[in-house]
Amino acid sequence: MAKVCFYNVKMNMQVMFCLFLVSLCRDDAAAEAKQGMSLAAQKFEVQKHLNRLNKPAIKSIKSPDGDIIDCVHMSHQPAFDHPLLKNHTVQMMPNYHPEGLFRDGKLSTAKTKNEGSKSITQLWHLNGKCPEGTIPIRRTKKDDILRASSMKSYGRKKKHSTIPKPESGRPGLVSQTGHQHAIAYVEGDKYYGAKATINVWEPKIQQPNEFSLSQLWILGGSFDSDLNSIEAGWQVSPDLYGDNNTRLFTYWTSDAYQATGCYNLLCSGFIQINNEIAMGATISPLSSYHGSQYDISILVWKDPKEGNWWMQFGNDYVLGYWPGFLFSYLTDSASMIEWGGEVVNSESDGLHTTTQMGSGHFPDEGFGKSSYFRNIQVVDGSNNLRAPQDLGIYTEDNNCYDVQLGKNNDWGNYFYYGGPGRNPNCP
Repeated sequence: MAKVCFYNVKMNMQVMFCLFLVSLCRDDAAAEAKQGMSLAAQKFEVQKHLNRLNKPAIKSIKSPDGDIIDCVHMSHQPAFDHPLLKNHTVQMMPNYHPEGLFRDGKLSTAKTKNEGSKSITQLWHLNGKCPEGTIPIRRTKKDDILRASSMKSYGRKKKHSTIPKPESGRPGLVSQTGHQHAIAYVEGDKYYGAKATINVWEPKIQQPNEFSLSQLWILGGSFDSDLNSIEAGWQVSPDLYGDNNTRLFTYWTSDAYQATGCYNLLCSGFIQINNEIAMGATISPLSSYHGSQYDISILVWKDPKEGNWWMQFGNDYVLGYWPGFLFSYLTDSASMIEWGGEVVNSESDGLHTTTQMGSGHFPDEGFGKSSYFRNIQVVDGSNNLRAPQDLGIYTEDNNCYDVQLGKNNDWGNYFYYGGPGRNPNCP
């Protein structure tokens, strides 16, 4: 009898174990099915987002760097996804153009002490151009979106991004967000625009989630939750573009990077009218150490009549505008202008990043070796370009990245800036 009982118990245990295995298999199958549905849903959402960003093209141009530039009809550009722009009549030219002292070459120039000017352009121009009535838009790829931490964050700066705030601390105090700057700035007046000519480099980036940029900032409001900012310049950002190329970029926000704004044309906002320059496209050629210096000129100003903020690249390329209604403080004027460099220092290995700012060399090395901003000007209330008054400088740690002001007849107000990041004095 004992043997029979033992046999039954053994049989029951085997049955229970089999049932347990079946249950596990069902759970695994359910998990796999759920994961499959999740991946399918993610794939669907990514594709939907790509369809929103990549408008139907009249013509597409393959750039030597792998980019695809789509020539999109002007009326189909991303700006018009904005509910307040549904019936917007595109302003094809600004009513007023600021007048100033310095004239630059058609797109920009290369400068050496022994050579004349050379042209600088965008790489995709080698393979074609967009027809009149269209605008060139860099096509967003699936990988671009997948590199972002989320679809919502793609093309946007992080919420806690910082604008360099000169009065916020003394040199040596690196911001908690890991952003470091070397800038010149003006404040204390009403500003209606800014201009500068910036030489273009390809700084080395240590980590893909870091970037290096050189730009001007048009700022209004406080530095807290309501900051308005219009930004334009050049940047190297592996996370955003998937490579280490130097690219023209713009950015805007009306709430300190919280919910509004984006890079280039990656959301509705900036209205482009120009068919020759693509936001986010590679700039070529670049400055070299002890060699030719290539620079670009950027002007951003407010149209006194319509209230829109216009952007011009070089001497002849009026690119488009940010409609005034996008902003609160900038509907009137800016309260601060900044020019300079910014890098992200993530300290991934517990040490300061080796990500370079500008040329990666300190300002005291001077022309042909260090990065510069020259012919710095602001737009005043009479829509005139003039030299900035009481130009200040700021950097969190001048052992890592520094800035030095200068002034002469050819370059007006200028400064050299940048640095290598980690070095014996910046561990």
